[in-house]
Amino acid sequence: METITLPVKGMTCMGCVSSVKRVLGAIPGVGSAEVSLEKAHAEVSYDPGKTGADALRAAITDAGYDVD
Repeated sequence: METITLPVKGMTCMGCVSSVKRVLGAIPGVGSAEVSLEKAHAEVSYDPGKTGADALRAAITDAGYDVD
């Protein structure tokens, strides 16, 4: 498992946090996703053999948030 921290812009409430956590958790190969409203980031542990940073970024973007 690898861990990546992605800055997430556009989250304004705990509902946003739940949405980001849900879309990340639905990606095959993601072991865990911790999302912080205060720090405006998502810390994701994933299996690099099943997914990668581009897929994680795409899922967040598709959910309506910006990733740097």
